[in-house]
Amino acid sequence: MEFQHEAIFCIVNSGYSEAVMDAAKKLGARGGTVINARGTASKEAESFFHITIQPEKEIVMIIVPSSIKDDVLHALYKEVGLDSAGQGIAFAMPVDSVVGISDSSTEKKA
Repeated sequence: MEFQHEAIFCIVNSGYSEAVMDAAKKLGARGGTVINARGTASKEAESFFHITIQPEKEIVMIIVPSSIKDDVLHALYKEVGLDSAGQGIAFAMPVDSVVGISDSSTEKKA
């Protein structure tokens, strides 16, 4: 089964959700949803990755066409990845059905 849309989840330090959306919008994403969260990483994880883990997080969920998923993930890695102040991780999951998203190619004009 070929999926037309993907859900991208990007978990970043608090205050970096705008940077996530800026990077995604440059590649065609239209918007996203931000959820406030708290990380639970251990001190062992901090020493393994050689970073300080900020407990306050934001999860940005973005539905994108499958055709731009890889480009958006790459942009997120560059802009807010683990080596940045956002210390973000991102992953995508296929979406088999979507409602409420207009497709500009089939959008009715009034």
